[in-house]
Amino acid sequence: MEYVLLGFLIGLSLILAIGAQNIFVIEQGLKKQYVFLVCLICSISDLILICLGIFLFHYFNQFFSQTVELILNVLLIIFLLHFIYTKIKTHYSEINFHKEITSISKTNVIIKTLGFTYLNPHVYSDTVFFLGNFSKNYLLNQKISFGIGAAIASFLFFFTLGYLSNYLSKYAKSKKIWKVINIFIICFMSILILFIIKEML
Repeated sequence: MEYVLLGFLIGLSLILAIGAQNIFVIEQGLKKQYVFLVCLICSISDLILICLGIFLFHYFNQFFSQTVELILNVLLIIFLLHFIYTKIKTHYSEINFHKEITSISKTNVIIKTLGFTYLNPHVYSDTVFFLGNFSKNYLLNQKISFGIGAAIASFLFFFTLGYLSNYLSKYAKSKKIWKVINIFIICFMSILILFIIKEML
């Protein structure tokens, strides 16, 4: 259960960062256009990428020497430091939502959702590399629990974001709310860095 909770918290921390994909989900929620479809595609895509990351590192873990593991941990720390830096850098950024209601076909929505999901390089560094690398030393059943937790976070986040976007959009533009979210993410990721360093010693 602890690995499910850990996966949930880490997955939620990564996905909370406002980006093009999340804004697109909010916009579709505001427009009431194919909300379920958009949320489902985003959630399932995250599930696929989470499994890819976790099991990619699981099956290649037997080839990892101590040197390779050290390099991966250093890269992971660098990634986390960069992630924290970007959160601090964008701490006061404005978020713009385009609320114009325009007709859009189901095919167009699917293409746009897949584009926002798979053409975003951060989805691979965050979901595949980070979650896979972080859980590389877990036992198989622990990896599965960790992945389930991260997947639950994705499904919960996207469907909440989509169906409550009309309510959430009022707060999405509030600097105060995003300051709190950013501070939480920064603190949580900083703790993860300390945890990784502790494991390396």
